[in-house]
Amino acid sequence: MKRVVVTGLGALTPIGNNIEEYAAALMNGVSGANAITHFDASKFKTQFACEIKDLDTADVLDRRDLRRMDKFSQYAMMTAHEAIKQSGIDSEDLNKDRIGVIWASGIGGLRSLEKEIEDFEGGDGTPRYNPFMIPKMIADIASGLISMRFGFRGINYATVSACASSSHALMNAFDYIRLGRNDIIVTGGSEATVTKAGIGGFNAMKALSTRNDDCKTASRPFDVDRDGFVLGEGGGAIILEELEHAKKRGAHIIAEIVGAGATADAHHLTAPHPEGLGAANVMKMALEDAGLATTDVDYINVHGTSTPLGDVAEVKAIQKVFGEHAFKLNISSTKSMTGHLLGAAGAIEAIACILAIQHNKIPPTINHFTDDPAFDPKLNLTFNEAQEREVNVALSNTFGFGGHNSSVIFKRFEE
Repeated sequence: MKRVVVTGLGALTPIGNNIEEYAAALMNGVSGANAITHFDASKFKTQFACEIKDLDTADVLDRRDLRRMDKFSQYAMMTAHEAIKQSGIDSEDLNKDRIGVIWASGIGGLRSLEKEIEDFEGGDGTPRYNPFMIPKMIADIASGLISMRFGFRGINYATVSACASSSHALMNAFDYIRLGRNDIIVTGGSEATVTKAGIGGFNAMKALSTRNDDCKTASRPFDVDRDGFVLGEGGGAIILEELEHAKKRGAHIIAEIVGAGATADAHHLTAPHPEGLGAANVMKMALEDAGLATTDVDYINVHGTSTPLGDVAEVKAIQKVFGEHAFKLNISSTKSMTGHLLGAAGAIEAIACILAIQHNKIPPTINHFTDDPAFDPKLNLTFNEAQEREVNVALSNTFGFGGHNSSVIFKRFEE
């Protein structure tokens, strides 16, 4: 099968509005959590989140675009624009019938739906809905908007698998290219669920941290006092391209994607398998797909949401798969900084893996204060400060409600 490489990156995150800012904040251990500004959260159990800050859309989106797009689509357009510009694929010299878009969102236009319902309930019962309500809401619209903006006529659809959504998008894009069906695919994900329904819904599930008095340190993966995840928003874009096609046009090759896997827990609506069965299976599958041994892996960017059950199950799975090599790995959860971007988590965390390879530096798991005896102290969970080491292979895990598991593996590019 054909080899597939990364030729462009775009990021819009609570800790940086482009790749350069995101990389710097990751390695410096910056927290993106703050009091919610998108709405009045004073009556909610959780009153903070990791929001996008100081976003200037003027170079990419005009006022008409903003009126017609939910924020999750705006975030998709911003990140895709950055990645496409970096890769140089917006060129009339390329066959756009062979350039596709596979984009992810776990929920889609939640705020747009929420607003239309609020407006209807506040009226006299006469249905007066915005004609753009459905196009703003549906999860596949972001992939369509990207293709229309840039004229990409290849494969085009959305993946929706909760928090594993954008990892599944990456995996699908990888497969379509290595099978020869497209030359280039713009892939990734975006999410904008810091809304009343988003915060309220996750609060009702008791999934979110309620550490309102200390929100900056609320996301505490692996800490004994972790009490739930912090909701985030934003997006990440990755340009995947067939190797020979990239070389022929003189593209800058950032990294190579070499393996991916997808499994199901088949266990519980929201809780992981307690022994990490599905997580272990998906890492094994990705390694087999890549043709790599466990000892080849240097870094794992874990799902690591800061929930009592999830963190333990994932570490059990890592130790089951990697054995003694687990103690030689660097492991970290960048959700400690960005919060949990749901359907966009896989994209920005895959980018974190690529950045680790580029810079030979592991982004930290911040906000660690007290060890949890559930985790072997010999594990290197990269607490509080970035660590320098040679990184040739990095694996990214994402797991979603419903038992969806995905792992993607990136490698330093070599001829």
